[in-house]
Amino acid sequence: MSDKGLKLAVSGKGGVGKTTLAALLARHLAAGGKRVLAVDADPVPCLAAALGIALPIEPIVNMNDLIYERTGAQPGTMGGFFRMNPRVDDIPERFATVKDGVHLIVMGTVDHGGSGCVCPESVLLKNLVQHLVLYENDALVMDMEAGVEHLGRATAKAVNLMLVVVEPGARSLEAARTVKRLAADIGLTRVAAVANKVRGDGDLEIIRRGLGDIDLLGGMPYDPAFIEADLAGRPAFADGIPGHLESLLRDIVELAGGG
Repeated sequence: MSDKGLKLAVSGKGGVGKTTLAALLARHLAAGGKRVLAVDADPVPCLAAALGIALPIEPIVNMNDLIYERTGAQPGTMGGFFRMNPRVDDIPERFATVKDGVHLIVMGTVDHGGSGCVCPESVLLKNLVQHLVLYENDALVMDMEAGVEHLGRATAKAVNLMLVVVEPGARSLEAARTVKRLAADIGLTRVAAVANKVRGDGDLEIIRRGLGDIDLLGGMPYDPAFIEADLAGRPAFADGIPGHLESLLRDIVELAGGG
């Protein structure tokens, strides 16, 4: 499989560094000459800042006129009649923000009706994710919440690899095991972990034991640069990704089938 069609999803408990890894992967692929589509599907969107893209960026879910145009229903409504298969193929080109070869879309989240909400906003987002995963030819990097909520059986098998970012902590490792179980429920079997905030071999051993049958691809060392960049609202390693992280990113892409 070529990098052009590579589909990567990055998940993990909040605060573990999944957005940092997603941004590094997107930058790595773009630096290699790929057209990259980065999708921020986290309820607390931070991927723009991690990519060095100026804020604010309007999430797709807040584009009321677009939602009404495509579904035939006003956002915020439930029940009634609206299009369940709205047109979404032009959204990536029209609404992505571009920087250094990375095209970013911020999805946003539906904040009413619960996860099972059938409303115009959720229908548009579901169809957009399905289009991005199944039909877009760009390399795709999705920064997701700590689960698989944006994916379904129709899209899961098209995802080359689900990455779960973990740190040396019980809650982070439990979240990783939960992601693996939820992914298996929808047919996504290629799940692997990347460790972050690693302070030595002892941390890596704790993480390996806690992950159970989830493969650990490698680790990112504890680095104050990550924290400083986050506090300043700028991308980590804006002047160039260090060699040890480039090596990890190459390994991830190769494992996913894009090497």
